[in-house]
Amino acid sequence: MSNKIVLASGNAGKVREINKLLGEHGIEVVPQTEYDVPEAVEDGLTFVENALKKARHAAKLTGLPAIADDSGIEVDALNKAPGIYSARYSGEGANDTKNNEKMLAELDGVAEADRTARYQCVMVYMHDADDPTPIITQGSLEGRIMTSPRGEGGFGYDPIFWLPEQQCAAAELSLEEKNKISHRAIALNALAEQLKKLNHL
Repeated sequence: MSNKIVLASGNAGKVREINKLLGEHGIEVVPQTEYDVPEAVEDGLTFVENALKKARHAAKLTGLPAIADDSGIEVDALNKAPGIYSARYSGEGANDTKNNEKMLAELDGVAEADRTARYQCVMVYMHDADDPTPIITQGSLEGRIMTSPRGEGGFGYDPIFWLPEQQCAAAELSLEEKNKISHRAIALNALAEQLKKLNHL
């Protein structure tokens, strides 16, 4: 197997996290932006559908095995929104800061006990664009939405995502600490195990 896998994302934070985890298995993960692969249209209704679309798109345009993840945050007080729309929650021109601001505004006045939330991640590996049996794994991380941002690390909703066990915001964790507990780490480690079983690693 090629020890080079294309990652169906150009998100620098994701590339860093995934490379750190899979690098331990001797795999080099290259973002699809290095191959000028445009973003896939994410019009699926679930994390799984979107991850499959992204992996197939990247594998087709590069000829390499591909990994894609679709992840987001579910907030119980918002009926599990924003979910698959997490990255574009604040609408046109959405970015992490605007998304966090919108979420804090939506939850204004909601009691601490009712601010429960979780990060979800679905990870997909496709050996090629026509792979009929892609590997799909899932991970989640429980927490709570804070009332104001804290920390400089991470990305996405990390500055407002409180981790009760660690007693800090996700953005206050080092990359090493985050890679031990994150939803993406759980899904990726499960994926690595599956790849090993199939002798892909």
